[in-house]
Formats: sequence, structure tokens, C-alpha cells
Amino acid sequence: MGDRNDRVPMMTGRTRRSTIGPTPAGGNSKQANGSKQSSAGEKMPSHPSHSNGKVKKEKQVHEPVRTPQERSKICERLSCHVLQESLLSSASGYSNYRGILNWCVVMLVLSNARLFLENLLKYGILVDPIQVVSLFLKDPYSWPAPCLVIVSNVFIMAALYTERRLSVGTISETTGTFLYLVNLTTLLCFPSATVLTLTSMTPAGGVFALGVYTILFMKLYSYKDVNMWCREIRHTKARTLTRSHSCPSVAQSNGSAVHAHVSYPGNLTYRDICYFVFAPTLCYELNFPRSPRIRKSFLLRRLFEMLFFIQLLIGLVQQWIVPTIQNSMKPFQDMDFSRMMERMLKLAVPNHLIWLIFFYWFFHSSMNFVAELMQFGDREFYRDWWNSETVTYFWSNWNIPVHKWCLRHFYKPIMRRGANKWVAQTAVFLVSAFFHEYLVSVPLRMFRLWAFMGMMSQIPLAWFVGRFLRGNHGNAAVWISLIIGQPVAVLMYVHDYYVIHYVSQS
Repeated sequence: MGDRNDRVPMMTGRTRRSTIGPTPAGGNSKQANGSKQSSAGEKMPSHPSHSNGKVKKEKQVHEPVRTPQERSKICERLSCHVLQESLLSSASGYSNYRGILNWCVVMLVLSNARLFLENLLKYGILVDPIQVVSLFLKDPYSWPAPCLVIVSNVFIMAALYTERRLSVGTISETTGTFLYLVNLTTLLCFPSATVLTLTSMTPAGGVFALGVYTILFMKLYSYKDVNMWCREIRHTKARTLTRSHSCPSVAQSNGSAVHAHVSYPGNLTYRDICYFVFAPTLCYELNFPRSPRIRKSFLLRRLFEMLFFIQLLIGLVQQWIVPTIQNSMKPFQDMDFSRMMERMLKLAVPNHLIWLIFFYWFFHSSMNFVAELMQFGDREFYRDWWNSETVTYFWSNWNIPVHKWCLRHFYKPIMRRGANKWVAQTAVFLVSAFFHEYLVSVPLRMFRLWAFMGMMSQIPLAWFVGRFLRGNHGNAAVWISLIIGQPVAVLMYVHDYYVIHYVSQS
């Protein structure tokens, strides 16, 4: 029984193989696992998996080995699409628009070249360098603006004398504050009164003289504050007296200057205050950062830029700005708003181009020239204002010397007195608006407050741009305000000046 039971499964197995296995003698057959048998008498494998494994091994042996490069080429043949965004889509993260920028520059040059050619064909060549002299001098023997600038040394010496008296305790802080108040007030009132009463003073000469006095006012205000802070520190800690650092007599070592350190009141010297007056900064320090030497090649490049760009500015004003303004008087007199808008847009392009050239000429070429000549180390005269996404960022970065002065001597003192940020910012814009109007209305001898209102309008504009516009939209809003706002103010002042001095006289 046991033997029989043992044989049954074997017979069953043979019977199963015979049903699907060999065909009549001599023929090839296929098995259930798909392997081929060469003859009927050949013994079949005992288990299908064994045959499968052998076939796989044979295939692996005969399959050629491919390098990663060959595999990548095969993949490239089989597929050519990947998951990705279009380049101009914001989700792509693409930021290299150098070609588009070059295209914009080419289009800008071509369009302005067409306008310039049209101007030449219409008006001819109007550039006259000799005529510029008449803008500053009516009488070649009368030089009121340079004489007014020379008189400013009186206010400088008055500030130095006051500080020396305060340093030794000859006068009290209250008396010193009163003397400074008189000195700084006179510093603003005296030149303006001279410009208004002196008929030989031209508008261009008046702007130059008042600009010098405004810069001197801000410098002496900073000089007063810093020395006052030094006296407050001296009351708590004794200071070692050394000679002045700001413009010392220095030893030379391999072409590099070796500068000594200074402490209060060793800075109260003529050399020190003269260095500060001519240095390209409005904020006073006892120890200015100094460059090790004067780079002659750098100095010559900046000098060449200064001479070239000032000639370019004069030529553009004479050839482009003056004819456009002269042709704008009739639409303003007739109150033809469509023609007024057309004149304003026509003036916007050359006016903005001149403003950009002036920025480079003054803040880069001129100030770097003076800084290199005086070995003044801090050359941050501007930041990336062209990337401004808000109005406040623009005003904080396009004129760093003024921004530092406002922040150090006006904004932070107001904040320390408990005022909030909005009040302090409004006060800064108010002071800036006053000086803008001071530098325009007094030389023109008329008071229209266009510059003042233009500066004060920056407050609601800053709020609107900061609240509703961000990124590229904010940057576009800043550029539009610069391109459109300035021609409006220029046309307003020129129109009023023309009406007062020409129409009323005729």
C-alpha cells in the first residue's frame, strides 16, 4: 500500500508532462514555460523555474554592456519632452534677460538718434560754449557769485571759534547754541538776500552760490552736533589730546600716507575744518576713513569724465531743452491742454537723459575725483536706486550724503524725542521740500512753490506705491514719477518766469 501510494504522484507527474510535452518521435516541442526541446528522447527539466533561470543567464551573457553615455543617447532617442515652464513665465525662475536689455538699449539709441536728427534739421546747430559764460556773468568785471562764495569763509571761522570757546569752557552750552543759531540762520539768509537784491546776479550764478551755502549749512550743523557729542562723552571719560587726523601732516612710507588718530578737542584746527569743508560728505567725523594713496590713473579718468560730461550736458541743454521750452510757451498761454501734454512728453525724454548724465557726472565722476584727491575713503555716494520698488527706497539711496545727514542729524533725533516713524519721515520731506524751493525760487526771484509741492507730493505717492504696488510695478511707478514729474516742474517754473520777465514787460 505504501509503495502504491508513493508511486501515484510520480505517475501523475509523468502523465501531466506527456500531455503537454513531446510530440511524435523526431519533432521539436514547446513546454508550458516556453522553452524549446531539441528531440523527443531528451530528458526534460524537473522544474520550470530551473529552465527560466538558465534562459535569463544566457540572455545576460549575450547582452552587450552599455556605458552611461550610450544609455543617455538611447534615452534621448526615445524621449524628447520634460516637465518645464516657458521662459517668460514667472514660475520658470528664468532671469537672464541680457539680450532683451541690449535690445532696449539699441531701440533707445535709435529712437533718440531720430529725435536728435529731427532737432538738427529743424533748428540747426545751437551749441555755443561761449554763451554759457553769460549765464553766470552779465558784466565780465562783476563776479557776484564767486565773491559770495568767498565770503562764506566768515561763517566757517565763526563756527570754529565757537567750538574752541566751548571746548575750554569759556562760554556755556546755552551761549554756544545761541551763537550757532545766529551763525546758521545768517548763513541761509545772507546769500538769499544778496541774490534777491543784486541785479547783476544771474539765475545760474544764484543757484551755484546758494547751493554752496546750503552744503555749508549742513556741514556746519553736523560739525556742531558731533563736537557737542564729544563734549558729552568727555564729561564721563577723559580723552587723550592728540593732533588732528582729518587733515594732518603725515609721514610718507612707500607712497602711502600714515595717518594718526585724533580725539576731541585735538580736532579743532584750521586744517581739520578745511578738510571737512572740501571733503565729499555732509557728516562730520573726527577720524575719517582714508585711502592709502592717490591713484593717478583713477584721478585722470574721473577728470576726463568730468570735462566730457559737462560739455555734453551744456550741448544737450542748448540744442534740445531750450528750443522745446521756447515752443511750449504758446500752448501754456492759450491753455491748450492737448498741446501742453504733447510738449511735456516731448520734454520728458531729453530732461530725463540730462538728469541721468548729471547724476553720473556729479555723484560718480566729480565726487570720486574730489575723494581721490583728498584720500577720502568712504566712496558710497549712491546705492542701487534704479532698482527701487518704493519711493522711500529711492530717496534713501540715490543721494547717500544727504540721506546720511538727514538720518543722523534730523530723523533719529526726532525719533529719540518720542515721535513716530511717519511724523519723522514727514518732517524729513518737509525740510527737503524747503531746500528744493530755496534753491529754485530765490535765484529766479519768484515764489510759486512748485518744487515744494512736488516734494511734498512724494509723501502720498510713497504711501500709495508702498501699499498697492510691489516688485516690478513699484519700480515702474518710481521711474514714471521721475520721468514725468521733473518736466512738469520745469515747465511750470519756465512758464511763470517767462510771463513775469517778458510778457509783463512787453
